[in-house]
Amino acid sequence: MYLQHFGLSQLPFTLTPNTGFFFGLSPHVEALQVLQTALQTGEGFIKVTGEVGTGKTLVCRKLLNDLPTQYHCAYLPNPYLNPKELRLAVAGELGLALPNKLDQQQLTRLIHERLLALNHQGFHVVLVLDEAQSLPDESIEALRLFTNLETESRKLLQVVLFGQPELDQRLAQPKFRQLRQRITFSYDLRPLTWDEIQAYIHYRLAVAGYQGPELFCTADIKRIAKAARGIPRLVNILAHKSLMLCYGQGKKKVTSQHCLAAITDTEDINLQHKAGFSRVSILIIMLLVTVMVVIGLNGDNCCGEWMTQIGEIK
Repeated sequence: MYLQHFGLSQLPFTLTPNTGFFFGLSPHVEALQVLQTALQTGEGFIKVTGEVGTGKTLVCRKLLNDLPTQYHCAYLPNPYLNPKELRLAVAGELGLALPNKLDQQQLTRLIHERLLALNHQGFHVVLVLDEAQSLPDESIEALRLFTNLETESRKLLQVVLFGQPELDQRLAQPKFRQLRQRITFSYDLRPLTWDEIQAYIHYRLAVAGYQGPELFCTADIKRIAKAARGIPRLVNILAHKSLMLCYGQGKKKVTSQHCLAAITDTEDINLQHKAGFSRVSILIIMLLVTVMVVIGLNGDNCCGEWMTQIGEIK
């Protein structure tokens, strides 16, 4: 790849959520502070939502890595599980050795006993679910019932949900109002500003071992930030592609042409631009039709010219 060309020890813009590259940007730090405060209270559900690629999984892994020793964490990265599978997964994360034949009532009782044992040992048990928008409805209800397990002073299990905005839409349904009322803390990860993206790019390059002059000028970083809509994952894709193009031409500094080519080559960004262009075209057509009605255009030639112009709009 381009590691030796730029004097890097590792790839700076991979898509894997690597906590070694955690920068501490404002939205991510705020999310962690909300999570840490909520866990200290020992109550109910905690929810973190954000658009695809805004860094939810990175925050999740950072939380798991930084939890104090008195916390026992059960982590489910893929919660697309029915209620039975969910209970089995939680039991496995709690270290339970289960017999072959076990009904759901017995399984729930064993989980309760294990939670009580961990509580007596001084542990706070936290169940963390990534991609929580994928939970089936029945499993959401099973999850709520888990939080009914408690002592006189605190819950035996706290639940942290990381999910896309679709999670909020699902929980807004009347049938989930009981769970919704148990969400004591929540945080919505926002996109990054262009200056945060500038610091983000420079930081990741430094962590990856880069020590030379700036590879990306301010104008190109603004261009990347706008195209990426402030989403870190898209920033990584665009920066990586720009460096590849720069390396391919044997240059030592990324140019605007490299960034523009990377933007053009990225499907998610192109789809957004196409969608936006279509909406603008529709508005222009509606405006022209309205003007025609208002001024009362008459005559075949005049109307023909206007309709020709409308037809040329793509």
